[in-house]
Amino acid sequence: MKSKSTILFFLLLGIMAGAQVNRFFYEYKFIPDSDHKEEVKKEMMLLDIDKNGSHYYSQDTFVADSIGRAELEKQLKAGGGNISVNKREKPGQVSYKVSKSYPDFKTYLFRKISMDNYKIREDKKPEWKILPEKQKIGEYNTQKATASLGGREWTAWFSTDIPFQDGPYIFYGLPGLIIKLEDSTGSHTMILVGNKTVKTPDTEKEMQMPENVKVLGLGGKDIEVSKDQFKKAWKAYVNDPTKNMRELMMKNGGESGNRVVFKVKTADGKEISDPNQVFREMEKRTKEMLQKDNNPIEPDLVN
Repeated sequence: MKSKSTILFFLLLGIMAGAQVNRFFYEYKFIPDSDHKEEVKKEMMLLDIDKNGSHYYSQDTFVADSIGRAELEKQLKAGGGNISVNKREKPGQVSYKVSKSYPDFKTYLFRKISMDNYKIREDKKPEWKILPEKQKIGEYNTQKATASLGGREWTAWFSTDIPFQDGPYIFYGLPGLIIKLEDSTGSHTMILVGNKTVKTPDTEKEMQMPENVKVLGLGGKDIEVSKDQFKKAWKAYVNDPTKNMRELMMKNGGESGNRVVFKVKTADGKEISDPNQVFREMEKRTKEMLQKDNNPIEPDLVN
């Protein structure tokens, strides 16, 4: 086990070098369905910090997206009329990402709605109340702080042993890195479980897609919106989950040489390709999914 002084030396060296990032691994435990609190899910989240800012994202989602992107680019280069996107074995349970820029900590939350990617401006900074309580978490000496944000009450344990005023998700602004973060209901908990220095990952690569190809949010520009604008888009999606796909089908169906085909399989394995049946099945699944995913990390954003 490296001493804290040695770890700190390598962290600072990584930032000074500029070509590497300090990667912090957070185990994220969350309860998506408040009606079934015994069902706790886990996801390994990464917080990459360099001299310009930080990126927070799911490890499994990043890997799955990278593989899917490579497969899609290969098919596009090969040409042909059919494009197939296969579901990954470990697609990741957390699809959102967060970026913060230094030194002003300008923060953006990246989320998807149907086939669109949104870049949401974070207009509120955490207002921390630092408390005297201290405790040892792993090898770090930490101190307690609390804040209200996004419709939840949060408790953070930060450590000045790691001199980054950053943390998981949209949280930052304490005198050291946040080691543990938990909401008052125990529904969402993030705890630091490791760190290392890595080469700068290509998290911001943009895929160049043909104008007539759009695949579930891959490629294209992020739609930059305020939180209020995102809430309106989310409400419209909840009310009509397949609207964007219907519009895409109608648009391309009227253009020469273009044809959009959606296929789904029912619970009994039957494949459906009739557009009306497909959309009914997709709307049913989406509403069932939303009903079970009723305990989001930031309730104010989707309620």
